Amino acid sequence: MRRWTAVRIVGLAAVAVVGAGVLYQLPASPFDRGGKPERPVVAQSEPSDKPAVQKGDPAPKPKGDPGDKPADPPAENDQSSTTPDRPAAAITYPQRGTVNFTVLPADPAHRVIGRAGRLMTFQIAIEGGIKGINQTELAEFVRTTYGAPQGWTAGGKWRFQQVGPGEQADFRLMFVTPETRDTYCGFAPDRYTSCRIGDRVVLNIARWVNGVPNYGASLTTYRQYMVNHETGHRLGNAHQLCPGAGQPAPVMQQQTLGLHGCTAYPWPYRDGSLYRGQLGKYNDSIPGT
Repeated sequence: MRRWTAVRIVGLAAVAVVGAGVLYQLPASPFDRGGKPERPVVAQSEPSDKPAVQKGDPAPKPKGDPGDKPADPPAENDQSSTTPDRPAAAITYPQRGTVNFTVLPADPAHRVIGRAGRLMTFQIAIEGGIKGINQTELAEFVRTTYGAPQGWTAGGKWRFQQVGPGEQADFRLMFVTPETRDTYCGFAPDRYTSCRIGDRVVLNIARWVNGVPNYGASLTTYRQYMVNHETGHRLGNAHQLCPGAGQPAPVMQQQTLGLHGCTAYPWPYRDGSLYRGQLGKYNDSIPGT
């Protein structure tokens, strides 16, 4: 039987105990708040492909990139949204978890996903209090999403490798409860959306379980979108607009909040090319208000 190792981080001090997983107490960070644009805001230049934050886990104070815009939280495990592929009730969660994180073991095959480009190492971490996740299936889902023919590795610009507890990572894919989402994402508390802050790619478990209303695609498709959209921010990409009615939505469009005439599309590449829209974001209304 394996023994487990736990690490509780408070400030710069750490104490270790034994195993294949690690528990983290990550510090909360203050963030600036931003306002909502009155109309779509269009940027004038392409964002840099260089990730904005390097390795490490400082307490960041970003000025922007709140991820997706606020909305009221749904009832816990509400199933009135995206058509699920499996019973959403299999995963349960409180509104606020323990703020301790179990880091999953590294890919047992030590695979590098992708054929060329900059290597981005990542960890997968699950907050305490979230129950019912099959950790092996979750890790394989993330790796498959990154390595898909239309995924971020398709253009030969990026490669990915999942690393485990205690290993240095370029970013952490964190599955968090709604209120812990607010602790890390800053900007405006909403308990609804996901975000990217520094090297933290923060995925709200409420969206992972429930999807969003009127998405028009399966829960699996929405989950692929969640992973690719927030990881896209870590890779240096900004929000984009729908290119036209009936067209697939770019992965960097805030599809969680509205499709604006586009159809759901979870991938950064389409027909062998990077698929994008004009830079900008919408002043979407908050669902349920």
